[in-house]
Amino acid sequence: METAAYFFLGIIAVAWIIAILIGFVATFPAGLIGLPLIIGIGLLVIKVIKERLENDEDDYYSKNVHQ
Repeated sequence: METAAYFFLGIIAVAWIIAILIGFVATFPAGLIGLPLIIGIGLLVIKVIKERLENDEDDYYSKNVHQ
C-alpha cells in the first residue's frame, strides 16, 4: 500500500516537473532562466538521496537504537 502511494506521488511529481519545463520553454527566452535552477535543485536532491542510501551509520541506528 505504501509502495503504491509512493509510486503515484512519483508519477505526479514527474508530470509536474515536465509541466514546469514546458512552461519555461513556452516563455522563451525569459523562461530559460529557471531551467538551470530546476537542474541544480534536482542534482542536489539526487545527491542527498544517494548519500542517505549509502550511509551505513544511519541504517545501524534506525535498526538497533530504540527510543
